[in-house]
Order: sequence, then C-alpha cells, then structure tokens
Amino acid sequence: MKNLLVLCLLCFSISCAQDKRALNEETDWQKEMNADFKDATKSPLKDKDRKKFTGLDFYKFDSTYVVKATLKRTPDAKPFKMKTTTERRPDYVQYGVVTFTLKGKEFQLSIYQNLGLLDEEGYEDYLFLPFLDDTNGNGSYSGGRYTEARIPEGDTLIIDFNTAYNPYCAYNEKYSCPIVPRENYIATEIEAGVKDFKKS
Repeated sequence: MKNLLVLCLLCFSISCAQDKRALNEETDWQKEMNADFKDATKSPLKDKDRKKFTGLDFYKFDSTYVVKATLKRTPDAKPFKMKTTTERRPDYVQYGVVTFTLKGKEFQLSIYQNLGLLDEEGYEDYLFLPFLDDTNGNGSYSGGRYTEARIPEGDTLIIDFNTAYNPYCAYNEKYSCPIVPRENYIATEIEAGVKDFKKS
C-alpha cells in the first residue's frame, strides 16, 4: 500500500512537471495578454466575461508569420480622421508603406501613426498596423486585427503577426475602435496571434 502511495505521488509530480512545461511553451507576449485581460484595471472584458475568463485563444506560434518588411516612408502624407466603430474620429497619418513576402507572395500594407499619441511617453516611435486577412470571421475576429511596430533607424522593419490582437470592441461594444482600411487586406490566411473571442 505504501509503495502504491509513493508511486501515485511520483506520477502526480511528473504530471505537474509536464503541465508546467506545457505552460512554459506559451510566449511571453501571450502570458502578458492573459494577465492584462484578468486584471480588472486593464481588461476590456465585461465583468461577467472577466469572471469566467481562463485565457485568450491563440493560434500556435509560427515563425512563418515573423516577416522582414521594407519600409518606404511617406513624409508628404496628409493627416486624416480615422473611421472608428463610433462617431469618434482620431487623427492619424500614414507613416509609410511596408512591403513583405509571405507564403511566396508579396504584400503591401499602410502603416500609421496616431497623432494623438505622439506626445505621450513611450509612443514617440509607435506605429500602428491594422490588417484584414482570410481568417476574419473564420477563426479570427471578423473586423480584422491590429499589430504594432516601432520606427526603425533604417528601412527594414520586423512585423510579427504572432502578436496580432483584436480591437477592444471584439470584447465590449463600449469601446471605440479604428476600422481597418480596406487597402490593408492580406489575401491569405494569417493563422497567428489572437483568435476570435467567444462571448458568454
């Protein structure tokens, strides 16, 4: 009986170690996202959804979706009012156009600066990259997703679609979210980043 108890304890500890290893396979970015969504001071979730929240649904990390892009700056671009899901129209400007190859095809996307954030600490070199792709409404949020970058010193930019996230309005309609411009459609499936959120 004693041997059986020791064996059970040993199996339990091995099982725990395996569970721990599985958790460690998540990326730091995924862990940070889940922590923010659990935190009532940061979470976009409605209270009823946050109380049941166990973690976002992510596509498995895939290095295919970490791409090296060429950045062509557009210094003469004029500021414009970005359409959102509400009447709010924040000021943006196209900072440039990024060109990259993914799955053997070349794509171009506009990358933007939020002019209202330029004076905020930590956002001086912040770039906003909203995009649509063929997973929208079929695995990912139907309205498209966002990812971010920082202004590089040269003309090369790394875009990591594994950090693609949903607009806050995917979780709560009280938020005002930029609508992804149609020109930022990628004609392929971006199976990376955050998947669609199933509301309770």
